[in-house]
Amino acid sequence: MEANIASPAALIGDPSRAAMLQALMDGRAHPAGALAWAAGLTAQAASNHLARLVDGGLLSVERQGRHRYYRLANAEVAHVLEALAVLAAPVRSLQQPRSPEARALREGRCCYGHLAGRLGIAVTDALVARGVLALADDKLYAVPDAGRAWFGDLGLEPTALRAKRGVARQCLDWTERRHHLAGPLGVALLSRMVALGWIDADTGSRAVKLTMLGREELRLRLGVDLETMEGREAA
Repeated sequence: MEANIASPAALIGDPSRAAMLQALMDGRAHPAGALAWAAGLTAQAASNHLARLVDGGLLSVERQGRHRYYRLANAEVAHVLEALAVLAAPVRSLQQPRSPEARALREGRCCYGHLAGRLGIAVTDALVARGVLALADDKLYAVPDAGRAWFGDLGLEPTALRAKRGVARQCLDWTERRHHLAGPLGVALLSRMVALGWIDADTGSRAVKLTMLGREELRLRLGVDLETMEGREAA
């Protein structure tokens, strides 16, 4: 029997549920109250929508005391949401971001554990230009010997990572409409950059910021200058 795509499509198609799913694209678990706020719903309405998303296999829920925390059920759900975001009409607020929050998300953000936005694109472009990554079939990146050495210098071992769909994947950025690095290697790289103090992750949102140390390290290691990346659309 063929898969019934109508069921998950109907769940995602509701604007309120879509808003809550997008709020979970940072890969973290969030309480129902936060998701209700993101979707502009009452607590009761949000609870009903979240129950349907859990029953439909799009979300998983973890109970801690009296609270319930929700996250995307798996990476496949995130891939579907990213693909739908690319098919959707461009978001005007991100094309011409007017608020500080919108500008911050476009400059750099966490996309289900990996680096996205202009910062993610700049890093990925530099990795490809330097031969650290190589374009491959099926929307994947290959990691040549030079790449294994580069990542190894950061304390990462690409050959130790495992994934059915590829260790290094191309993810089409929904604000920039270009590919950034995803997959286990992308997740490991962002985590390492945060640990090294190159990137500050805002725990209150998906936005991330490049630190002064990060700017210098990326300039030295990848030959890119991101000194003026933040705030260049502030005017």
